Amino acid sequence: MFVLKVDQDIELQLFQLHHAEELYHMVDTNRLHLREWLPWVDNMTSPIQYHEIIPMWLKAFADNNGFNTGIRYKGQLAGSVGFHQIDWNSKQTSMGYYLAKGFEGKGIMTRTVQALINYAFLDLNLNRLEIRCGVGNKKSRAIPERLGFTQEGIVRDAEFLYNHYHDLVIYGMLARDWK
Repeated sequence: MFVLKVDQDIELQLFQLHHAEELYHMVDTNRLHLREWLPWVDNMTSPIQYHEIIPMWLKAFADNNGFNTGIRYKGQLAGSVGFHQIDWNSKQTSMGYYLAKGFEGKGIMTRTVQALINYAFLDLNLNRLEIRCGVGNKKSRAIPERLGFTQEGIVRDAEFLYNHYHDLVIYGMLARDWK
């Protein structure tokens, strides 16, 4: 199983089927918090749904085509982070993440994303990472801004979020720009 130790408090673990109930519980108890920026939250109505999704995530990892991990903070599931599909021809991928409400403000996501940038550039030898955030999602946008990503543009009406479209800001980081 893939495990990446970020620091003494944070560890990333590849989701396995036995995490389905715990993952669903985290999403369900943070539903109002997460649905503000994530369009899939309302569709998650049972832990059984993760029994279909987790094997897809495991296959992507096995195929070296991205992954989805749980963020463990002091042993507790605090959120999720992962790489979407990897374009090996162009050596690039995009990253997605979210945290449960009670774990915000502790620097967890900044340290986690920093570790994944190192993993992408040093272990996977990628050239480019991208993060897309809702234009109004100040907490999510603070992560790439804090870590030195370049704001590359805004995609208008890029995502349908329940009853409206919203714009996404694109941040990019190149391997040569990373410390």
